[in-house]
Amino acid sequence: MDGKISNPISERWFADPEARFYEGEYWIYVTNSLPYVQQKNIALLHSKNLITWEINEDIIDVSDYPEIWHAVWAPTIIEKNDKYYLIFACNDIQNDDEVGGLQIAVSDSPAGPFKRYTDILIDKFINGAQPIDAHLFKDDDGTIYLYYGGWSHCNVCIMNETMNGFIPFDDGTCFREITPEDYTEGPCMLKKDGKYYFMWSSGSWRDGTYRVRYAVSDTPFGPFVDSEEMLKSDERIATGPGHNSYLYLKEKNVYLIVYHRHKPNEIDGNARYLCIDQMRFDKEKILPINMT
Repeated sequence: MDGKISNPISERWFADPEARFYEGEYWIYVTNSLPYVQQKNIALLHSKNLITWEINEDIIDVSDYPEIWHAVWAPTIIEKNDKYYLIFACNDIQNDDEVGGLQIAVSDSPAGPFKRYTDILIDKFINGAQPIDAHLFKDDDGTIYLYYGGWSHCNVCIMNETMNGFIPFDDGTCFREITPEDYTEGPCMLKKDGKYYFMWSSGSWRDGTYRVRYAVSDTPFGPFVDSEEMLKSDERIATGPGHNSYLYLKEKNVYLIVYHRHKPNEIDGNARYLCIDQMRFDKEKILPINMT
C-alpha cells in the first residue's frame, strides 16, 4: 500500500462491504445503498493499492434470477478450487411463503460476471433467522463456513464440497444457531493465532445506534460470550458505523476493518459510505476502532 487511505474511500452510497484480497489485488463487494426498489445488482470496488478504486455497479447477471423482484444486497464471496462463489440476499422476505432469501452465483474471476449456480440456497426462516447478511469464512483446513441471519438471530452451517448445499452436523441438522448477545445482523468471522473472533452489528442500520460488537472463542461455533463493543458512533467524525469485514496486510502484519457509516447529521439512512481503518489487537482483545 502506497500513500494514505482517505475516508470515505468513495463518495458513492455503498454499504455492507465484504473485502477480500484475491489475485494480488483488493476487492470490496457491496450493496448499492439506494431505496430497496432500486437495489437491483451488487457493486464491486477494485484496487491495486487501497487508494484508487475502480467501480463496477453490476457484477451479477440478474437475468438468471427471474424470481428477484424487490432488492439484492449484502454480498459475501469465497474462492474454492479456482472458482469464486458469491452469496447475496434478495427480496427481503418476511415469512416462509414469500420467494427469496440467500442466492448463490459463481464466476471464474473475482471481477465477475457472476452467473446463477443453484436454486435459492436458503429460502426459509430457520431458528428465527431471516435469510440475509451472509458471510463466508474459510478455516485453515479449507472448511468453508456460512454465517448468516437477520431479525436478531444468527446461524452457522458448513458448505459442502461442491458449494451447492451443506454438510449435516452429527445430529442430522444443517443449521446451528450461535446468536450472541445484542445481535442484529452483519456477521463476520476472523481467525487469528488459533482464536475465532466473531463480529456482528447491533442497533439499526438507518441511524446512529448501529455499531459493531465482537466475542472470542476457541471454535467457529462459539460460544460467543463476554462480548465487547469495538466500533461505534463518534459525532465528530461519523455515525452508525457497522456491517464490517476486514483485510489482512500480510507484509505489514496489519489488519484493516472495512465498514460503512453515515456522515454527521445525515438524516437519509441510505446515505452510507465505505471506510477503512486499522484494527488493532491487545492479546485476545480487539481495541476500540479509531475512525478517521
